[in-house]
Parts: sequence; structure tokens; C-alpha cells
Amino acid sequence: MLTKKSVNERQAEFYRNFKKNRATKIWYSVRNGLFRNIRKNIGAEAQIYELHKKWFGDLSNSKVLDLGCYAGNSLSYYLAEHSSSYLGIDLSAPAIENLKNRISKLPNAEAKAIDFLSEDFKEKEFDLIYAYGVLHHFKDTDELILKLKEKLKPGGKIVSYDPLETSLPIKLARTLYRPFQSDREWEWPFTKRVFNKYDKEFEILDRRAVFGKSKWIFLLNFLPISEERKNEIGRKWHNHDWERSRHSEAHLYSCMHLTMLMQKKIQ
Repeated sequence: MLTKKSVNERQAEFYRNFKKNRATKIWYSVRNGLFRNIRKNIGAEAQIYELHKKWFGDLSNSKVLDLGCYAGNSLSYYLAEHSSSYLGIDLSAPAIENLKNRISKLPNAEAKAIDFLSEDFKEKEFDLIYAYGVLHHFKDTDELILKLKEKLKPGGKIVSYDPLETSLPIKLARTLYRPFQSDREWEWPFTKRVFNKYDKEFEILDRRAVFGKSKWIFLLNFLPISEERKNEIGRKWHNHDWERSRHSEAHLYSCMHLTMLMQKKIQ
């Protein structure tokens, strides 16, 4: 049986060298190519970016943890530049070295290659934990939630963004792909059960989901309509997902990705 340490070591090795098998390469190509382009064309990418900055609020007196940030995500430098204290962590040492170079001129910012769950990571009292595309990499949700609560100040917040596995087409696709997936041991998209655990343990102040109705936008390529018209329809579908997912769990579960603003409950 693999230990947590060996899984983490293999995960770090995977993201250091990106040695993907054919099935994983195809999945990454579709996910990072097709859906990233769609997300950009319908305005979802910019919308998520601006929403996250809004959720961060005033960072001038905030101690921030950028969790699983690799070499820096789209808002890492923003967090480092605007917070009173910034720490970016990831399992990949080469990626962290790249981030260190990016933030080297900011005296309040540092980056470390370290395991968030390990006893070696002793930092606490964070006002904000930014976890972009990170929480679903932890198989044991209960253990992760305990650690998140331990690291946050009372009333501290988490901004997250993760894939969902709650709609039937996506669940079927992932089930067929998973036996061939080279990173399957640390890739666990949110199920309804996982979402409910976060909902129980944290106060979810806001949430939005994407690629519900809009995940079918690629089918418009089979219609004799202009690119402008396709994007117009896509934006309409996306805005429907964006607003409906705030209050409807049924609609949230039809989507592919979920972003949340969570707060540690004050006992």
C-alpha cells in the first residue's frame, strides 16, 4: 500500500517532469485547450479573475497562504504585492524556485517547497488561503478540512476553484478515463458528498459554477453560424450557469467547475 509520503513524492515528480501517458495527454489537451479557450471566449476567465479579487478584499493587513500554487497562478503576484505577508507553497521545488524569482523584490513575500499536510509546515494564523485548482488533489477530505481549519484564523477565509464530478456526462467520461489516468492518485474532483462536507464545516459566503449549460457550447461548431454568434450564445449560457449556481444546488451539480468563498466558523 502506498504511503502518503510516496504519493506526494510521485506527485511532485509528475508535475516536475509532466510525464503523462497518452490518455492523460489527450485529457490535458482537451481540458487545457478546448475548455480554456471556451472559458476565455465567453468571458468566464476574466469574470473568475475579477470575482476572486473581489473576494480577497483589502489585503493590506492580511497574512496570505497561496496553497499548491506551483510556479504561481494568475493571481499569485497580485496576492504577494498587496498582502502584508505572503507565502506560496507547493510540492514542486523547481516550480517554487521560479516563483521565488518572480517575487524576489517583494520583502513581505516568500515561497517554500513543502507538504501542506506535513508536520514540517508549522505556519498558522492565515487570514486568507487561496487554493486555485488545489483542494481536489487531496484524497482525504476530512484530513484536509481539519488542516485548513487549523491554519486559518477565526473568521479566516478560503477562496477555492476545483472541478466537479457531479453531472452524469462528466462522471461517465471521468470513469472511462480514470483507469488510464497517470495522475489519478492525486486527482479527486468534487462529488456531492465532498461539497456537502465543505458546506458543513465552513460558512460558504458565495459560490459560482461554470460549464453547466455552457459545457455544450462546442456543439455549436456543427451549426452554420458565425464565431461571433457562437460566442454570444456561449456567454448567455455561461451567465445562466453563473447566476443559477449561486442558489440552486441542482444547477451547481450540472456544472464542471466550482469556485467558492468560504469562511472558518467562529466557535
